Parts: sequence; structure tokens; C-alpha cells
Amino acid sequence: MRNLLLLVIITLSIAACKPSASPQDLYGKWKYIRVRNPNASPPDSVGAVTLQAEKPYIQFTQQDSLIINWDSKVLSHGTFKIDGRNIQYKEILPDGKTREFPFYIEDFTGKQIIFSTKGTDGSEVTAVKE
Repeated sequence: MRNLLLLVIITLSIAACKPSASPQDLYGKWKYIRVRNPNASPPDSVGAVTLQAEKPYIQFTQQDSLIINWDSKVLSHGTFKIDGRNIQYKEILPDGKTREFPFYIEDFTGKQIIFSTKGTDGSEVTAVKE
């Protein structure tokens, strides 16, 4: 029992050491290299050919604004702030209203980020900094 408790504590300590991102770490343009929808029924993903042709990216600016671009069109825009290991996104909708939701940072290395949204229409994006 004691060994099991020690193993749990070590595992939780390692999990807690995942690097988090600061706004300064995110500033710039991040090119999508993988997009998948693991909770869709059936699970789905965007093919490499589509990603190469439509050149999606997410851009974080020093004014803490966020722009998601897909196929040379702004898909979404708004503001962001870092909340622990999450990016809290306040999207500005076409009618001027806003909605807020988190992007969960699954992994961050400074040159690559994996972030996700939850739910049945949630997605997981892997992007590299340009």
C-alpha cells in the first residue's frame, strides 16, 4: 500500500510539471499541422492535403487578441488570457455578442502546442510556431 501511494504521488508530481504557456510564449503565428475530432461519432480528422491547401493557423498578438484563419479567411477572432494551463478565449461573434470558452493546453514546448476543446464537437489541434 505504501508503494502504491508513493507511485501515485510521483505520477501526480510529474503530471503537474507540464510546462504552461505565458501570453508572451504564445505571441505569433502557429500553423496547424494536425486537426482531429476525437469525440465525433465516428472520430474524424482533417487530412494533410487539406491542411496544406487551406493553410489554417491561430495567431496571438501582443494586444492579447486571437485570430483563427482558415483558407485565407478569418474563421474566428477575439481576445484571450492564460488561466493556468488553459487559454480562456472570448470570441467576438458576427452580431457583436461574445461567448467565452477554454482551449485546454494538452502539451506545450515553446515551438509546438497541442490544444483542445471539449464536447462532442470538440477538436484537438497541433500547431507549430512559424
